[in-house]
Amino acid sequence: MTVRSSAEATRVVAITVLTAALLLGSTARAAEPAAVTHYVLDPAKSSLEFNFLQAGAQNKGRFTRFQVVLDFAAENLAASRLDVTVDINSVDTGDQERDDTLRGAELFAVTKFAQAHFAASQINRTASGYEAVGKLTIRGMTHDARVPFAFRTATENGAAVGYMTGKTSVRRLDYGVGQGDWKATDQLGNEVGVSFALRLTAH
Repeated sequence: MTVRSSAEATRVVAITVLTAALLLGSTARAAEPAAVTHYVLDPAKSSLEFNFLQAGAQNKGRFTRFQVVLDFAAENLAASRLDVTVDINSVDTGDQERDDTLRGAELFAVTKFAQAHFAASQINRTASGYEAVGKLTIRGMTHDARVPFAFRTATENGAAVGYMTGKTSVRRLDYGVGQGDWKATDQLGNEVGVSFALRLTAH
């Protein structure tokens, strides 16, 4: 009896330890954060546009060259990142004279500040989608910035893609875009609206 009881007790302990180990392993696996997907821009199917008030009239423009890198997982926003670089020299408002003025020393000063850059290491969920929180640098000046956006994924031709859309605004004078006479806002408004529609491919 003593031998059987000891063996039974050993078996019970072994089963208990094995069960605990399996449960702990399952819990650890469940706690593992979701892997982020690395996305890069599909330039041919993406747009970055802006609108501004000039001489009392609304005008629009766009940047034709820019890069976007997004590491994203809706279930792991803590590890999600966004990085955007814009070639300012690619500005296009449909008016060559105005574009040359925008590239000039008193506005974007592209010979000295060729790029604008937004880097976000924090992405938050909002009621309508997401918000990227980071630093925006234009004309060598950097400020905190928040960019709201919507994001959806799809599978196209067997490949994973993401669609990112949103709108925000920038005060140009905060970044020194407007020196001399261009500091006045009666001819060129201070508030510049920015909108984007991006197609991103997973890599």
